[in-house]
Amino acid sequence: MKTVTIKNDAGLMALALRLVIGWTYFSAFWRRTVLVDKLDPEAAGYIGKKFNAFLPNALGIKPIIQYLVENPDILWINMVIFTIIEGIVGLFILFGCFTRIMSIGVFGLAMGILLGSGWIGTTCLDEWQIGVLGIATGFVLFLTGSEKYSIDNYLIKHNFAITKKKWFNWFGSGRLPIKDSKFPKVVLMGSLFIFGMTLMTNQVFHGGLWGTLHNKSVKPKLEITNGEIKNNTLTFDVFRTEGVDVYGSWVIGINLYDNKNNLILEYNQEDLATLNRKSISNYYVAKIKPGKHSLIIPLGAKANLSLENKLLSSLPLGIYNLKITDISGAYWEHKVKKQ
Repeated sequence: MKTVTIKNDAGLMALALRLVIGWTYFSAFWRRTVLVDKLDPEAAGYIGKKFNAFLPNALGIKPIIQYLVENPDILWINMVIFTIIEGIVGLFILFGCFTRIMSIGVFGLAMGILLGSGWIGTTCLDEWQIGVLGIATGFVLFLTGSEKYSIDNYLIKHNFAITKKKWFNWFGSGRLPIKDSKFPKVVLMGSLFIFGMTLMTNQVFHGGLWGTLHNKSVKPKLEITNGEIKNNTLTFDVFRTEGVDVYGSWVIGINLYDNKNNLILEYNQEDLATLNRKSISNYYVAKIKPGKHSLIIPLGAKANLSLENKLLSSLPLGIYNLKITDISGAYWEHKVKKQ
């Protein structure tokens, strides 16, 4: 009887990992371009608005995100490029074509997800888990490459000229040109770096190692800055920095009090639902706007509000207290000076 020997190579054993991570990234391209048009800046599901939600608590790359959401045309170009890259990386990983260079793409895309949105996740640490697991997967696929059931393997098996190039083993598959004595150190150093990144971001985003465990996606939080009263106009900036990314904060009250807590000015739920859009100057692609029953403030949205009222012109100079109330009952206060 003839004995058949089956080779248990790492590239073959990583097949399930390769298929799942490949579809994960290719499906992002598929969703945004085929199933639904999420690259239309005017559409409710525009990916740029989702990207804007990353801004408040991004780690290290906040200036890049802020620049993009402040410049909608450049943001759109980058969202298109980003989507195409995800599609190419995902498709090539699925078919095991130039696996190692594409695994670097997986690593980079996952790192971007981790640093940008690793703090987001209402019930679980959703984006953080996607990010750290993507980084680890990219590293593993770089080490293993693709063996059986891959285009790389087909090219190698049929002796295509490209596979004879020195760079192919770095970009495609096959034996990594790293000395056996150094290979375990490369694996260890890479693994420790990824594990360290995992622990660091878990702590920074969620307090997952020590201190108070927190989730910035559960409750809305508004930051109020640059408040002042000039003549008959109250102006201030409001920035939504926390809370659920798929829902806005529904503001039902904006009130102004004097230093004795006497109510000076009140905008109730109906007033805010019918607020003149000219009173709102948005900074980013995520827009603060009047809704059917309140003022809607999406995650990552920031705007300057300018509220005109005759009563303000007769107020004496001094410090006043601005209070913004969410429909949940949460409220935020800010000292405003008339000068």
